[in-house]
Amino acid sequence: MKKRCNLSLMIAAIITVCLIISTATALFAAPAEQKNLILATTTSTQDSGLLDVLIPIFEKQTGYFVKTIAVGSGQAMAMGQKGEADVLLVHSPEAEAKFMAEGNGKNRQLVMHNDFIIVGPADDPVTVKATKSVKEGFKKISLGSALFLSRGDNSGTHAKEKAIWKAVEINPEGQNWYQQTGLGMGQTLNVAAEKKAYTLADRGTYLALKKNFGLVILSEGDPLLLNVYHVIEVNAVKWPKVNAPGAKAFVDFMVSKKTQKIIGTFGVDKFGSPLFFPDAGKKVEDLGK
Repeated sequence: MKKRCNLSLMIAAIITVCLIISTATALFAAPAEQKNLILATTTSTQDSGLLDVLIPIFEKQTGYFVKTIAVGSGQAMAMGQKGEADVLLVHSPEAEAKFMAEGNGKNRQLVMHNDFIIVGPADDPVTVKATKSVKEGFKKISLGSALFLSRGDNSGTHAKEKAIWKAVEINPEGQNWYQQTGLGMGQTLNVAAEKKAYTLADRGTYLALKKNFGLVILSEGDPLLLNVYHVIEVNAVKWPKVNAPGAKAFVDFMVSKKTQKIIGTFGVDKFGSPLFFPDAGKKVEDLGK
């Protein structure tokens, strides 16, 4: 009887120890799980190579592991609206304002800008290069027989393109000279090169990939072509599973002096000028002046 009692006590002790170990393991494992950070961003930050430089630095400094999902800005914000991302890096100001107004994000910070450009075949069949503004360039394309490729993916670039068509009071939908790729910037540039078509692109992606295409810049410098990037924390109050500390750490990193300096020099060695211009602490209305 005594042996049975001792055996029962031993089994109970073993079970207790196992429970303690299991609980301790769970407690220590929880913070590690929160080290994963989901960044939803526009394809231009990925295709330009900027994130390939910045993300490893952020991971080394903070210990977070970043899963980057490069899609159009619209798709990135759609992820944020569902709590499927922790932090956003996007360039579609009107859509961002709506995103914030609906309570989906917080701590929206200006990070950088570059500009959009019209690119196309070197022979420029509808003489876009001769125009003095992006509006004139779009009108020329609509009146000619040359093909224009739209990303058609609800990205920041697509939003800017639609805004320009609206400004010139032209609806390109359904026209035989207008096609949508539904692809990212790099892929759309590739299709434009294959079809000898015109398209609207962000300068950063174009410069990073231009050696792969026979496309040239045909319209640039118009104030309407300003391309502004913000970083936004997804609202953890609305979506409790969001990694709020990680999102804040990423926002702080993107607007830090060290990161801003890296952004300001990125591309200089290769292209003679930066692909992006750092803007942390500035006002959007002062950009491009």
